[in-house]
Amino acid sequence: MRSFMINTLMAILIIHSVRIRAQTIESNQLPTVWNLEQCIAYSKQQNIQINTLRLTTKSTEQDLLLSKAAKQPNLLGNASQTFTNAKNADLVVGGFQTQSSFAGNYSLGSSMVLYNGGYLNNDVRQKELFIKSAQFNADAAQNSITILITQAYLTILLAKENSVYLNEIVTTSKAQLKLGELKYNAGSIAKKDFVLLKAQLATDNYNLVVSQNNERQNTLTLKQLLQLPSGYNLNIQKPENLTTTLPVINLEDAQKIALEQRPEIKSSLLEKEAADLELLKSKASFKPTLTASGTLASGYSDNLNTPFVSQLDNNFYQRVGLSLTIPVFNNRIARTSVEKSKIAIDQSKLDLTNTETVLSQEVEQAYINVLNAQSQFTAANEQLDANTENYRIANEQLRLGGINTVDYLLEKNLYVQAFQSFIQAKYNAVVSLKIYDFYKGDPIKL
Repeated sequence: MRSFMINTLMAILIIHSVRIRAQTIESNQLPTVWNLEQCIAYSKQQNIQINTLRLTTKSTEQDLLLSKAAKQPNLLGNASQTFTNAKNADLVVGGFQTQSSFAGNYSLGSSMVLYNGGYLNNDVRQKELFIKSAQFNADAAQNSITILITQAYLTILLAKENSVYLNEIVTTSKAQLKLGELKYNAGSIAKKDFVLLKAQLATDNYNLVVSQNNERQNTLTLKQLLQLPSGYNLNIQKPENLTTTLPVINLEDAQKIALEQRPEIKSSLLEKEAADLELLKSKASFKPTLTASGTLASGYSDNLNTPFVSQLDNNFYQRVGLSLTIPVFNNRIARTSVEKSKIAIDQSKLDLTNTETVLSQEVEQAYINVLNAQSQFTAANEQLDANTENYRIANEQLRLGGINTVDYLLEKNLYVQAFQSFIQAKYNAVVSLKIYDFYKGDPIKL
């Protein structure tokens, strides 16, 4: 029992070490620092949803090969060997006599559809459309993942910049508390002012911890989108500068470009064409089917005294024929199929209209987001300039004793709020601008 436990423990340790080594090798192949373009490119290769859609495309390609093969003749071989044991009447001596025999039959058969109302040709065309549609669906999924990654990436940059700023605030608060302690010990300020400075430092520390937690959480979100190993330390690159304001293309032009280029629209158009072909396939059920067939066959039996090879030669026959199937009445199966195909066409038109409507609304929302974000950024920048100057003056007044602690902390909190609003507005402007440009066909770059 002890030996079994030791062996089991060793096996677990070996498996665990192999997993750690595999993760280490995989992690070593990843970039040390990621920029946004690398994140987007990596997600297109690794994302499960995108790869699932790629597999759907491959499956559809196999369906196309099957449809094309249905237009070619088939070839089927058949061989049977039988043993028969039976009682037969003996006409010479009377009664019954038990007899046994071996017999064999061999054949090759082939058939080919010559005409079936265009069903096979339309089926091939439909499968080709399905392949293109599946490819566009994968492209649409890539676009969705790209937007999510962009938002997560810039949110991390926002949290990082906010943490740096809050860390500076904490450093300033520590220095002010130290100076306040000296003044309190010297009797220059009241105890309540000294306590307020301590409370402010605690508040600043809390805000810093919250910002750092947000950075970690957003980094985890990006790792999950990229599907990186759990133990991998993801570091992203901060761009040298971020463009927050650019001339914005008018909404009508952006919507027109999106409706012409976006893969979800192209996929919906192909689905509508495929529905039209399904109707043609259904109507083929009302038309006759002409099939050509041919057979080569022979056989033998040991009840005959003729040699095996001679029997095969004597029994060898060839058959060639044409078969015409004319549908007369099939319990409304064909009619139902046609009517359902017409309903599917109407549904595909509705789906196309809905896709166009949703896309137009998304572009319009992105356009409004850009205008709002740029306006907020301009206002936040002006607000920050004013509060920065007020905060600078309040710091100088506090140092000289020309302002009480309450008024100073009020100015400081206004400055903190203004700076955080500025950072938030800056990254909102960047995100909204990148997404709007992406809808009109521009790749996302920082």
